[in-house]
Amino acid sequence: MKIEAVILDWAGTTVDFGCFAPVNVFLTVFEDAGIEVTLEEARKPMGMLKIDHIRTMLEMPRIREAWNQKYERDFTEQDVHALYMQFESKLMESLATYTDPIQYVKETIQQLKEAGIRIGSTTGYTDSMMEVVTPHAAAKGYEPDFLVTPTQIGDKGRPYPYMIFKNMEALGIKATKQVMKVGDTTSDIQEALNAGVWAVGVIIGSSEMGLSEEEYMALSEEEQQLAIEKTARIFKETGAHYTIRTMKELPALLEKINERLERAIVMA
Repeated sequence: MKIEAVILDWAGTTVDFGCFAPVNVFLTVFEDAGIEVTLEEARKPMGMLKIDHIRTMLEMPRIREAWNQKYERDFTEQDVHALYMQFESKLMESLATYTDPIQYVKETIQQLKEAGIRIGSTTGYTDSMMEVVTPHAAAKGYEPDFLVTPTQIGDKGRPYPYMIFKNMEALGIKATKQVMKVGDTTSDIQEALNAGVWAVGVIIGSSEMGLSEEEYMALSEEEQQLAIEKTARIFKETGAHYTIRTMKELPALLEKINERLERAIVMA
């Protein structure tokens, strides 16, 4: 018994350091609707299917109150869909520019593939969004073996486990304990836990940390360490089995989990 597949998130995990493509659009869409939202509010539901993300933001007490004050009524599903249509349109305009692989991703994935590990992926983006992301990422050197979007499983994205299960089916994995899910949001961790696979949070470049590469590099070593510890704590409180600073640490973690699985078999 050992890890046979690693399932990776996209924005904030393998591409788009800091996960800024969707965040900036969420801020713009709500601003256009006359509702000021904070960066923290926009990031909190990150990792979910984007229409669910918008609905979750509207359900936040402060944003709901701001909406009620402006429109003198509660939001409706029609409002959710109107905001989402604007979001999708604006995101598609800029999405290709946020497809650069994050540091250590390409080398690590190549190392894992050479070791016979299958690489799956899940995302909060729809099929049409990933039709932009995947070819640009591939041209820059990152291409997993398989991709599942919420579109393909009836829009039941994170925290539902179905995208992981579809990856397992396609990659031919027999047991959930043979699968590691790596992501940069609490939604990724919840998705992994609901699927019963190993849940791993990646810290540097994550949406949860919420810093651009330039902002992170401008911090002192002490400030970087504080940001790392804060993000790791959030992942652990969500239930992550492990955290890694960067993808460079992934092969060593995989060996650690394999040793743990081997000991469990021997003990059994």
